[in-house]
Amino acid sequence: MRRESRRPSHSAIRPWIIDTTLRDGEQAPGVVFSSAEKIEIASLLADAGVDELEIGYPAISSDERSTIRTIVSQKLPLRLTSWARAKWQDIEDACLCGTEAVHISFPLSALYLELMKRDYAWVEEQLQELIPRAKKYFNFVSVGAQDATRAQPDLLKRFVLDAEACGADRVRIADTVGVATPSSVIELVGCLQSVSHATLEFHAHNDLGMATANAFTALDAGCQAVSVSVTGLGERAGNAALEELAIALKLSGKYETGIDTRKLSHLCSAVSRAAGRKIEDQKPVVGKSAFQHESGIHCAALLKHPLSYQPFLPDQVGRDRAELIIGKHSGSASLQHFFSGRGIVMTRDEANHLLAIVRTAASEKKRALRPTEVEEIYNNNLFVKQ
Repeated sequence: MRRESRRPSHSAIRPWIIDTTLRDGEQAPGVVFSSAEKIEIASLLADAGVDELEIGYPAISSDERSTIRTIVSQKLPLRLTSWARAKWQDIEDACLCGTEAVHISFPLSALYLELMKRDYAWVEEQLQELIPRAKKYFNFVSVGAQDATRAQPDLLKRFVLDAEACGADRVRIADTVGVATPSSVIELVGCLQSVSHATLEFHAHNDLGMATANAFTALDAGCQAVSVSVTGLGERAGNAALEELAIALKLSGKYETGIDTRKLSHLCSAVSRAAGRKIEDQKPVVGKSAFQHESGIHCAALLKHPLSYQPFLPDQVGRDRAELIIGKHSGSASLQHFFSGRGIVMTRDEANHLLAIVRTAASEKKRALRPTEVEEIYNNNLFVKQ
């Protein structure tokens, strides 16, 4: 099994990537993974190189426990973690599954404590009881502060110190309703590190559209681990997206992960199918539009250098190639390129003449043109070829 470390042996920082697609991801409204789908997704995540898989919530049902046991039996090369509430019955259910690790979640904000009719004295008591007991059955025990970003900072510091004192191997700081911003993450992590040396994980939600940015910032601020999900699947607006964070870390030049980014597109497609949720065209990294280009200026530059208007190449995430779209905003270079692929050599003047017709057609249709439509325009304007 891979083990967490604060720093690799060389200069790059090696963060610990925890995927929660099979737990928090499946909690997205209307999403249900079959046992076979969970087994497939777990295998794909292991193959892609994530460090840890939050595999599910054993207390849900006997079927859930059976699926988790099946995945455990595959002996995948990553840490498998069961999720539990702060109650011993949940931890006992996790014990039945055979995962190496367990994560125990505690309410911490004033609102969550009130909703559960608890106070911090109860939290402290449960930390003292549950962590030592859990460590008798699991090699690794992490604990989480639910709604940590809305909790009182002094109470959160106390929680981290208490969890560390009780033997927790890692403490999760959960932005449960996605209200954090990069600047608040920096401040929060710095505040916690001023009082504790505990290994910290940041768990981001995307309600304000900043989950991936917050996860990246948490690592920059000193967290050793972050949790993500494939395509950002999760409750409400979702979680930090594995594929987005993996590419951001790779491009930064500062971090090194075990993730093979070339496997991200296939992984995202598999999760999308299982979840019954289409990957939106403009989805960063894996969306259809991520490597489509129409602007004449952009396309002309891309034909000269593929990184002129792309931050990374399609094959780095398992995509075939960039696609130049013919439409209202196309330029002559795009048309010349389009027809050269069909064995037709077109001069700049010929392309410019045809371009006016193409732009009119695209404007009338209010969309880009299909290849057959571009070919038809060419065939209906034979004078261009003379």
